[in-house]
Amino acid sequence: MVGLRPWRAARSVDGPHPARVEDIPALNEVFSEAFTERYRRDGMVGVRVPALNPQIWRYAIEDAADGAMLWRGDRGEIVAFNVAHLSGEEGWMGPLAVRPEWQGHGVGKEVVRAGIDWLRRHGARTIGLETMPRTMDNIGFYSSLGFVPGRLTLTVTIDAAPGGPPRLLGRLPAHERDEALEECRALTARLLPGADFTRELALTEQLALGDTVLVRTPDGALGAFALCHSVPLVEGRVREELRVLKLAIGDLALLPPLVSAVADLARRSGTRRAAFRVQGEFPALYRALVGMRGRVRWTDLRMTLDGYPESPVAVGGAVLSNWEI
Repeated sequence: MVGLRPWRAARSVDGPHPARVEDIPALNEVFSEAFTERYRRDGMVGVRVPALNPQIWRYAIEDAADGAMLWRGDRGEIVAFNVAHLSGEEGWMGPLAVRPEWQGHGVGKEVVRAGIDWLRRHGARTIGLETMPRTMDNIGFYSSLGFVPGRLTLTVTIDAAPGGPPRLLGRLPAHERDEALEECRALTARLLPGADFTRELALTEQLALGDTVLVRTPDGALGAFALCHSVPLVEGRVREELRVLKLAIGDLALLPPLVSAVADLARRSGTRRAAFRVQGEFPALYRALVGMRGRVRWTDLRMTLDGYPESPVAVGGAVLSNWEI
């Protein structure tokens, strides 16, 4: 998720500096102002983008570590930020934004280039981001920095519903949890070599943001998992949606029990629906979700830096990796 503007004359900022948990209120202010202005320029004048849940910000900052960067203006105020994430060799940026009065002065380019440089230094083989597909100036801006458009990511929701009790990573004894994390790592690496989501899985449990659904094959092997966040995305809101941030499935025959378990977890966590963000390269999975009465709620455009594309997923399986928090 990004909020930037076309380039104009350069304006100097101080950074990057590490973004810390204590910076969350100021980061939220920049986030809200930047995206409210973005919607206004798109003709949605009455839209006010709310602040993100501080728990979500903490997850993003701790997940990114020193990839969470901010820039300050001449009075020491935060004027821009970029949160660069690395899951094994899969790198992506988001959220990132520039305060409206600082947009159009070259700050956006500095912010994005810093994220690219950080991901390159840390060994990323994929460097990507997602942006709103209707926003031509954002797409043009990123294209000028070497990003190329890919396919859409479609947010598909499934209503919460009772099912069999889901197997959850967070409810396992400590030694079994470590073994299950290793199974998740191995399954992801087999399907998408270089990717590793175990830090996100562990951090989700540590911060009590949700849980990870596990589905096993008849012989007991891990066949699929889905990392789910149930805490509200927006500050001060009630729980409405369980968000699937990462998903790996070795055989699409396991999709019905996985979706059923996620829908049941949504019900148990007090949310009305579960949201799956499906990348366009998985048409069979998308068709299956629509066949389960899934509803398309939103679209984003996936972009990757030239020379740092997404790796192909093993035939027969799927890996959904959300490039937004």
